[in-house]
Amino acid sequence: MNSETLFNRIGGMPAVTAAVDVFYTKILADEEVSHFFKDTNISAQSPKLKAFLAYAFGAPMQYSGKNMRDAHRHMQIDEKQFNAVAGHLVATLDELGVAQQLIGEVVDIAMSVKGDIMNN
Repeated sequence: MNSETLFNRIGGMPAVTAAVDVFYTKILADEEVSHFFKDTNISAQSPKLKAFLAYAFGAPMQYSGKNMRDAHRHMQIDEKQFNAVAGHLVATLDELGVAQQLIGEVVDIAMSVKGDIMNN
């Protein structure tokens, strides 16, 4: 296994920034999940997701935002909605040319917080 962080292997902050920008475009266009963001200022939310993903992928930085359970507590996300968002994440990374092995690592991270996001 490569000892370099996923953050570095995926392309660092430029890659995370590009991914979040494409990801939110997909999310906001999806009627299944876009309602979660109807009152959200995406320009303000986007840097928060970028910081979280950078941290989750192993960037040498601290993350001071909410944990996944608290951030999603009020949303009542079900399995179908979680899968839709995860699908948009995979499609985003694929669209950006991220290697399948790295996409698999991202999916593993997403699945590790599924219970917190769905508040199970």
